[in-house]
Amino acid sequence: MGQTIIEKIVSRNIGAESVKPGEIVTVNVDRVMIHDIFIPFVAEKFEEMGFTKLWDPDKVVLIYDHMVPASTVDDIRHFKIGDAFAEKYGMKHVHRSDGICHQLMTECGYAKPGDIVFGTDSHTTTYGCVGCFSSGIGYTEMASILGTGELWIRVPETIKVVINGKLPENVTSKDVILRLIGDLGADGATYKALEFSGSTVDDMTVASRMTMSNMAIEAGAKAALFAPDEKTAEYSKVKLSDVDWIYGDEDASYCRTITYQAEELVPVTACPSQVDKIRDVKEVAGTKLDQVFIGSCTNGRLEDLKAAAEILDGKKVADYVKLIVTPASRKIYKEAADAGYLKILAKAGAIITQPGCGLCCGRAGGILTDGERVLATNNRNFLGRMGTSKVEIYLASPKTAAASAVAGEITEA
Repeated sequence: MGQTIIEKIVSRNIGAESVKPGEIVTVNVDRVMIHDIFIPFVAEKFEEMGFTKLWDPDKVVLIYDHMVPASTVDDIRHFKIGDAFAEKYGMKHVHRSDGICHQLMTECGYAKPGDIVFGTDSHTTTYGCVGCFSSGIGYTEMASILGTGELWIRVPETIKVVINGKLPENVTSKDVILRLIGDLGADGATYKALEFSGSTVDDMTVASRMTMSNMAIEAGAKAALFAPDEKTAEYSKVKLSDVDWIYGDEDASYCRTITYQAEELVPVTACPSQVDKIRDVKEVAGTKLDQVFIGSCTNGRLEDLKAAAEILDGKKVADYVKLIVTPASRKIYKEAADAGYLKILAKAGAIITQPGCGLCCGRAGGILTDGERVLATNNRNFLGRMGTSKVEIYLASPKTAAASAVAGEITEA
């Protein structure tokens, strides 16, 4: 019997010939990520457990992204505790305002194909875009890893998602993953791995795959994996021959297979206030907007900013609509500036912010109030996510967002 991608990664990690879904195994962790919101709780729990040193300081990454720039006085307490913890235990990788954690983890090469990585954020599934088994955990689990370098897991079942064909011009990987979440439901992949394949996936950039693995958690997935290819190898700075074992076998056992034909897919949006409440953009076209947000760990990459700039070039954001654009990292910010995308966006009327989580997590960067409506490219539209509980949040692709910013209402690109 063949193996799925996640079964191969886990079995290789623990030195077993194979593993099966449902087995409880203890894995050796290759890297962990802690962000600014959770560092005080991780630090307290780590010392409460009696640990006196990190299992490997080189494998721990601390990233300040949700709380920068500080929007409340208490944010500064998190920074001070994080800095003190990093200094006390000799942490080598600390990023202060360099970008969003999930962007930096692959961009900086911390999460590589075949690795097992855990982070104190649910969207840690993002690193599956390069063939890494990555998943979010709580601060107690993180503290135990910091002291031992290990964590027990239950080997997940795998849902195979096959997408073939060429996507229409106005359809992106964001539309694909939203469609899948709508079909699965918010709990349809709970504690399962999603494994993506097909000619459409083969044609996708690593950035587009990142969008899909990022949002897999919105269907409850434990992980979301893509087999590495030449694009992955170049992005992750590894030899493809070293990671070409990471693929799902033809005779592997999947609990379910879902197939899509790319040409049949259309632009979609997640309607308030559930990520799985998916409607074709055409169905909600004409819905008036107060704000549009392009950014986050889901869609703040260079190709997203480029897509928005191409639509906004020579146009203006509609009157009384705020367009906020937040690059996912300093590197992307600079690349977008060098390519002229930021100039186009600014000329169109966009507010361009520093890299970070900002509006997506409802902190600095454009929160809304009762009765306001926003179309955003991030990953969640829960009540109270981007302001008060009476803010309506629609989720869509950067192309749909940019076109809607110009129209002042939801519209197709």
